Amino acid sequence: MRVVIVTESFPPDVNGVAHCALQTARHLVRRGHDPLVIAPAVPVTGPADPTDSDAPCPVVRVPSLPLPGYPQVRVALPSRRLTAAIAAHRADLVHLASPFVLGVRGMAAASRLGLPAVAVYQTDLAGYARTYVGAGEGAAWRRLRAVHGAADRTLAPSTAAARDLETHGIARIRLWRRGVDTVRFRPELRDETLRRELAPGGELLVGYVGRLAPEKRVEVLSGVCGLPGVRVVVVGDGPSGPGLRSALPGAEFLGRRTGTDLARIFASLDVFAHTGPYETFCQTVQEAMASGVPVVAPAAGGPLDLVDHRRTGLLVPPDDATALREAVAALATAPALRAAYGRAGRVAVEDRTWEAVGDELIGHYLEVLRERTAVAA
Repeated sequence: MRVVIVTESFPPDVNGVAHCALQTARHLVRRGHDPLVIAPAVPVTGPADPTDSDAPCPVVRVPSLPLPGYPQVRVALPSRRLTAAIAAHRADLVHLASPFVLGVRGMAAASRLGLPAVAVYQTDLAGYARTYVGAGEGAAWRRLRAVHGAADRTLAPSTAAARDLETHGIARIRLWRRGVDTVRFRPELRDETLRRELAPGGELLVGYVGRLAPEKRVEVLSGVCGLPGVRVVVVGDGPSGPGLRSALPGAEFLGRRTGTDLARIFASLDVFAHTGPYETFCQTVQEAMASGVPVVAPAAGGPLDLVDHRRTGLLVPPDDATALREAVAALATAPALRAAYGRAGRVAVEDRTWEAVGDELIGHYLEVLRERTAVAA
């Protein structure tokens, strides 16, 4: 099967859309399929751009500009390269990863070429509009309806996301959750040397991993910073970084971490605390669970599917610093409960490998192709 993945983000970007697109491409190659990735160009950092040298398949980059106020996010510019690349690849199907700018053009190209398209809903863009500009939710949903309404199938990462899509008039929705690398993220990587570096006084380590951006509400951890015997660890970067250093006194900021280094940090935490209320899935919650770490997360969006309240962690009201503080305080005094939640979390995600969810995705592709064939006949 020849598949073109049109994605709003791809490595070296570090975010859920980029990671999922990369894992999808890897799995298609492993299963003997022929993917092509089309993604926004990234800044050239040297005489030659090596950013795609480790990609599992060819990558076509289209011109892009940094998002004002958030240069880590690139926005694709109009380009004839996209349609030409899809046609040249002789695609059987177009996969639209979190379509909004480049994905909208990818959907238009697929329609012109008579190709089926599967659109993967992954980002709460309406919530982002509310956060960044205080308006624009309606416009965001109109754009989402246009692209997802034209797709043969929309894949939602959680039941909450599927409900949002249905509420806003989008049809042909199926559930497709994300995978997690249970080999990379595992409890055995807990590192006592690292723990002594981060908590020299033997403090309880409470960690956040993710973008440092307004929609993530990381400042809600301020109450946790005030708990006696607790050290907050923040992993990630983004435009909110400087302000958060003031808002979270005593917290340890480790910057962006990836690979085994990130997995070691996850496994060395005592509690993982997520703060963002706009997660359509929340990959870092799964990574914490795979690492055997109990989770505290908002009772909203993707975490509702991932966190089994009082079995793998605790769900708290979104944007409630007091509730988050009280949940962490309760776990801080209950080591046996933390261990039980951590073990249950690991068991809950052990079968959610990228291989398993990748095969589910291929199943969706094949169903869409069969449906197209049936209509044509």
